Amino acid sequence: MGARVIDLRSDTVTKPTAEMRTAMADAEVGDDVIGCDPTVARLQDYVAELLGKEAAVFMPSGSMTNQVAIRIHCKPGDEFICETDCHIYNYEQGAFAQLSGVVAKTVCGQHGVITVAQVQNLIRPTNDHLVRTRLLCLENTHNRGGGRILPLDGIESLCEWARSHGLATHLDGARLFNAVVATGIDAQTWASHFDTVSICLSKGLGAPVGSVLAGSREHMAEARRHRKLFGGGMRQSGIIAAGGLYALQHHVDRLAEDHANAKLLANRIKDVNGLELISDSPDTNILFFDVDPSLGTATEFQTRLREAGVLMLTESKVRLRALTHLDVTSEDVEQAAKIIAEVAAECRTAGVTSSV
Repeated sequence: MGARVIDLRSDTVTKPTAEMRTAMADAEVGDDVIGCDPTVARLQDYVAELLGKEAAVFMPSGSMTNQVAIRIHCKPGDEFICETDCHIYNYEQGAFAQLSGVVAKTVCGQHGVITVAQVQNLIRPTNDHLVRTRLLCLENTHNRGGGRILPLDGIESLCEWARSHGLATHLDGARLFNAVVATGIDAQTWASHFDTVSICLSKGLGAPVGSVLAGSREHMAEARRHRKLFGGGMRQSGIIAAGGLYALQHHVDRLAEDHANAKLLANRIKDVNGLELISDSPDTNILFFDVDPSLGTATEFQTRLREAGVLMLTESKVRLRALTHLDVTSEDVEQAAKIIAEVAAECRTAGVTSSV
C-alpha cells in the first residue's frame, strides 16, 4: 500500500460516506419523470423550504440547473448580465448560446464581486437592432474569485436595481451553503433576493451527484419541461436524491471544517518562498496561489506535487487552485503543506544547479 494521496483538486472529488451510502441503498424510489419518486419529492420540498421558495426541481448537474434557469427567464435574442469569471460564462461551453440563443454581457468584478455602479448603464434600450436585456446572474460563493462570498448588501443593491428595471435574477449558488456557514446568514436570506436559485449537492456537501433549482411554482413547472428537453429526466433517481438529502441534513455545518483547513493551508503556503497567495485568508474552502517563474510553470509545479502525493489543478501558466473538503483532514493539510514546501525547495535547488 502506497502513501496516501491528498486530493485538493476540487470539492467534487469527495466520496459518499458509509452513512450516505446506506441512505441511498435504502431509498424509496419511483419514476420521477412521471412524478412519483417519493425521495426526489422529499429532496425538492426540503430544498424549497430551505431557500424559501415555492418549489424546486432535482437535476443531474449545476450546469443544467443554471441553463434551465436562463431558459426560463430569457428567449432567443435576449441578453443576461454576469460577472466575467463566473461559472455560467466560463465553464458551461457557452450553453446559453448553443441551447437557448441567448448572449451574455460580462462585467469584470473584484474577485468576482460586482457593483451597481458597474451595471447601471448596461440595459439595452428598446431598439430593433439590439438584444433585449432580461436577466442578472450572480454566483455565490464565487469559484474563480477564490471562494469569495458576495457581500449581502451588495446582492441586495444589485437585485433591487435589477427588479427596478424589469430584470429577472438568478443565483448560481453551487456553494451557497459555504456562504451560509461562513457568515451565519441563513440560506433563505441569501435566496430571497433571487427569482431562481441553483444549489449543488456534489461539491462540499459530499453527495455523489445532483443539483437543485428552486423558484416559483410557475417557474419550476417550466423547469421540468426544460429539464426534459435537455435530457435531464431521470427515472428511479431517488437513489441519488437520497445522497443529496442526507448531505443537506448532515453535512452543512461541517463545512466550517473545510474553511478552517483552507485557512490553515493558506497560512502554511504564505511562508513558502516563491509562492504567492491571491488572498491571505480565504473566505471559504478555495484558495489560489501563484508560482514564481524561478520554480517553473504552474503545470511543472503541479506535476512535482502529484509525484509527491498532492493533487491540485492549474488555473493558468502561473496559478494553482486548491480546495479543501470532507475527505481532507487537518492532518492531511499539514502534510500537504510540508510537501509543498519541500517541492518548492527542490525546484529552487534545481534552478540554481541548472544556472551554474
